[in-house]
Amino acid sequence: MEWKSHSERQIYTDKWVNLSLADVQQPDGSRCEYTIVRLRHLAVAAVINDRQEVLMMWRHRFVTDTWAWELPMGLVEDGETPEEAAGREALEETGWRPGPVKPLIYAEPANGITDAQHHVFRADGATYVGPPTEKNESDRIEWIPLSEVRGMIDRREIVSSGSLVGLLYLLMDEATR
Repeated sequence: MEWKSHSERQIYTDKWVNLSLADVQQPDGSRCEYTIVRLRHLAVAAVINDRQEVLMMWRHRFVTDTWAWELPMGLVEDGETPEEAAGREALEETGWRPGPVKPLIYAEPANGITDAQHHVFRADGATYVGPPTEKNESDRIEWIPLSEVRGMIDRREIVSSGSLVGLLYLLMDEATR
């Protein structure tokens, strides 16, 4: 049961988001106008130290008016690979330069309305370089024991999908080792 797109027109664009209307034909043959949110790709860094702690940031998200812990993450810039973006974001947002990053998991959150791609990477180890250069990202930066992550998720202290996907995969990976 495949949908067919006949055309798409952009109705809004800025540096963060592109909003389009698509003329689509549904599997039953009916046609409709469908709204699509096109976003730049996101890179997420799950940095783990030798004490089985993960590098996280406590931050406020004004859109949902929530405070929560998040992994370092940000948009993939033009000409940059997702791997490069994950390392850059970790350094800018935390002041820690991660060890080599390797793919952990890929996700498409809300793929019924957006083409957003979340590229989550794991880095084993990090070197402290200095205070974060991104001054508006977080109130606190801490190494959180992986053993505490499940409880934090249950208490809604971690709610961002990029963080949740990466952390849950890390926990599954650790459980099978």
